[in-house]
Amino acid sequence: MFDDFWGEPWLPPRETFTGFWPQIDMTQTDKEVKVCAEIPGVDAKDIDVSVEDGTLTIRGEKKYEREENDKGQYRMERSYGSFERAIRLPTEVDESKAKSEFKKDVLRLTLPKRPGALSRRKKIPVA
Repeated sequence: MFDDFWGEPWLPPRETFTGFWPQIDMTQTDKEVKVCAEIPGVDAKDIDVSVEDGTLTIRGEKKYEREENDKGQYRMERSYGSFERAIRLPTEVDESKAKSEFKKDVLRLTLPKRPGALSRRKKIPVA
């Protein structure tokens, strides 16, 4: 019940979703947007990151690792294949100054906000 409540409505239920879906954390400061994505079992060369029209897209492929097992049963629960995750960014970012780091199966992105995006925020007093 709680999985359905906290889950993302555009995803199929977990029982039927067999693909790979990176989990993310996104934080925003006055100067930048930071995104951390867990992408276990994927090499950095198999990850593609882009920003277009205010949407961050992380694509890649988790390659199938074949194990020979001639004795007894074999069970495979890990997911393989292509993945894509598109996240609408909360503000305009300067793609040309973006930085990334991929260590220990975690992709860390730092996306500086555009100078114009910094001044667009205005606090409105509540009367």
